Amino acid sequence: MKKLQFKKEINATSQKVYETMLGLKDKSTYEHWTSAFNPTSTYEGSWEKGSKIYFVGVDENGKKGGMVSEIEEHHPAKFISTRHYGFLDGDVVVTTGEKVEKWAGGHENYSYQEINGITTVTVDMDTIDEYLDYFKNTYPTALQKLKEISER
Repeated sequence: MKKLQFKKEINATSQKVYETMLGLKDKSTYEHWTSAFNPTSTYEGSWEKGSKIYFVGVDENGKKGGMVSEIEEHHPAKFISTRHYGFLDGDVVVTTGEKVEKWAGGHENYSYQEINGITTVTVDMDTIDEYLDYFKNTYPTALQKLKEISER
């Protein structure tokens, strides 16, 4: 797996950026910034440490799909670590097979560092070769959307 890192400075407190990014007070804030990846992006589950969470969306044919993950670490407004270990194929959870093995154990981590009311969000993630360009092109757009909604 390849490691990617994205950073964005946001003129808001780390608490506000964290709540907005995870959709803790209003899930639509999560859905807003992640719409850069899929217009129907959402999550099902909990951000609590040890919880299972599904990052899901609907494809062009109306079929639900996404990642099956676990929240490995959760330090509010400081750090979140998710470990991906499977896929949703419709309503079926797939945790074995070649497609899963490529991604299994990959992480997506969010760090928040606030200095003088400006928060730097850092996303560190693992990806496979076939998604490198996609994430390099899409994550900056997603973080710009997060910035815009967090600064309101």
